[in-house]
Amino acid sequence: MKWVVLFSLLVVSAFGQSANSNANPFERALTVMHTDPVSHYKPATTQDKLRWFVSSTVSPSRLLIAGPISAGWGTLRDVPSEYGTHWDGFGKRNGMRLTGVATGNLIEATLGSAWGEDPRYFRLGRGGLGKRAKYVVKTTFLAPDRSGRWRPAYARYIGNVGNNFLSNTWRADSEANTSNAIVRCVWGVLGRMTSDAFAEFWPDIKRKVFKK
Repeated sequence: MKWVVLFSLLVVSAFGQSANSNANPFERALTVMHTDPVSHYKPATTQDKLRWFVSSTVSPSRLLIAGPISAGWGTLRDVPSEYGTHWDGFGKRNGMRLTGVATGNLIEATLGSAWGEDPRYFRLGRGGLGKRAKYVVKTTFLAPDRSGRWRPAYARYIGNVGNNFLSNTWRADSEANTSNAIVRCVWGVLGRMTSDAFAEFWPDIKRKVFKK
């Protein structure tokens, strides 16, 4: 549960000082989560959502960086212990992570289509580091509707929670429980936040470092 506490502190530190402390909780929530609509927004087509699903599930950065790091850390710690610390265990951990990511993304894309929730990340691309970092954190919990206005990303919440609890049915016994599922949900949000931060800042880093 320490990760739940750490995650809560991260979100509070990113949002907390921007709201009026004299306002009621509902007004504070609106102030904290307010983000300007996406400029020149065009609703996602079926092809856009398919491309998002593929890139968010099996993009090179996820297959060659995020997946191996997660599986390697689990193998080093021997978690779950049923998989062992050999290459076979590494492969099982990597595969388990991939099935969870794919399931969550599929839930988000399909459910979101029902009420017009766009799963894509839209770069801010301007302003200082702090402003853009807060944008990344806030939009982890928000998604554009059909008009380009940000709304709570309900399909994303359901996808994250749903895949982590659903996967208890096929996970190793030692991690197929509620407490582990909750921790995985927190990691899922942090993973999404990290991915969005990469999308936000990498083009600037690439341009400055590689002159592209």
